[in-house]
Amino acid sequence: MLFNSPVFLLFFVVVYGLYRLMGLQALGKARVPLQNSWLLLASYAFYAYWDWRFLGLIVVSTLVDYGCGRMLDRLPDARGRARRAWLLLSVVTNLSILGTFKYLGWLTTELDAALTMLGLGAPLPVLELILPVGLSFYTFQSMAYTIDVYRRETPATRSFIDFATYVAYFPQLVAGPIERSSRLLPQLQSPRSPTAQQLALGGHLILWGYFKKLVVADNLAVVVSRVFEGDPSGFLVLVGAYAFTWQIYCDFSGYTDIARGLSKLMGIELSVNFRLPFFASGPSDLWRRWHISLSQWLRDYLYVPLGGNRRGRLRTQLNLMLTMLLGGLWHGANWTFIAWGAWHGAALALQRALPVPKLGWPGRVAAVIATFHLTCLGFVVFRAHDLGQVVDLARRVLSGLVPAPGDTVSVIQLGLLVTVPLLIELAMHLRGDDLDLLVRLPRPVQAVFSVAMIAAVLVLGASYGRQFIYFQF
Repeated sequence: MLFNSPVFLLFFVVVYGLYRLMGLQALGKARVPLQNSWLLLASYAFYAYWDWRFLGLIVVSTLVDYGCGRMLDRLPDARGRARRAWLLLSVVTNLSILGTFKYLGWLTTELDAALTMLGLGAPLPVLELILPVGLSFYTFQSMAYTIDVYRRETPATRSFIDFATYVAYFPQLVAGPIERSSRLLPQLQSPRSPTAQQLALGGHLILWGYFKKLVVADNLAVVVSRVFEGDPSGFLVLVGAYAFTWQIYCDFSGYTDIARGLSKLMGIELSVNFRLPFFASGPSDLWRRWHISLSQWLRDYLYVPLGGNRRGRLRTQLNLMLTMLLGGLWHGANWTFIAWGAWHGAALALQRALPVPKLGWPGRVAAVIATFHLTCLGFVVFRAHDLGQVVDLARRVLSGLVPAPGDTVSVIQLGLLVTVPLLIELAMHLRGDDLDLLVRLPRPVQAVFSVAMIAAVLVLGASYGRQFIYFQF
């Protein structure tokens, strides 16, 4: 079920109406099990609308991690063999599910190609498994819970309903942000109803998310398709690199804005997942601003356990590269994602190896521009179908940047679509926290902003029902 579809709007109206009614009729802690049971049922219905058969995977992850969490909480020895065994059960179960559905078919195909090239063996059977939507997100979120319980950083929850709701919570189920149990579970375990500020800010976030998705991202998709699905000139390839960078940002952050807005309407706060990433002044700063929940997950559950920066310069650079390679692979089974991870891993390792000079404002501006273009080049690799297409696109750019007929229209389209959200988000983040500035403005100004967003979505929205980019990951 897509946020940008009429059926979801009907779904949310029904779910939200009953959710608020339950909150009004039940008092104190009696409200919690009622609302959570309804949220869990709604979340399962939300996911089943796509394919009910894959609900079993969510249930398996939920049952295993709930049980492992309870056992980890009961066992007294902080690092005993029994506790490690329960943690291992959780990690192996989640990674086995993820590996089977996301990577097994690709690995079989690559192995078959390698054996064929070497002239060894008979062709292997091709495995074509459907990738369950949101699998990478909810497995990471569920697995993080058991790791945190193992580390004694969060207590295990006794309520299965609360934990199941934490895993399957529908606003962020299929594309994040990847929430920590220490942040989301306590909210689900407490009586809640939205404040007036949450209602106002939630409404603004939802409108802003729809604007970024339907007006900006889906219109830019036309430019991007001309590059990656057509026969582009070198000039258009360059335009396409910028266009896809903004498309994926507005598509993904638009989803997050809608998810956070819907949650605010229910009195629940989700994590901020983006903080002006294209104003980053270096590779490490970029990953403090882009897909923050995944960056922090990789840092806390992969980079730090590998040794982080505690074992010398060479080991630190190796840890950075390995973390980013696995971060790239998390996005999907394709060599382009691995190459994209290597691109950013090399950038982080190089930044770590070089001395960091003190920069005045001209140097900071130059660093922001350089980091932005580093990001754009990486996204060309990310978007390409395979590494062969990456080589072809690079060849086209190097052969010349003379615009072909019609390319100028793409440049104007890109400029207009990017300028408005860039300026609005910059103003909001510099003068407030996220979009909080809006709720401090006079009511007439808020009304004008809301009407403008609605009009833009209705008039300029490119499509309704186009899938969000990160659903494929």
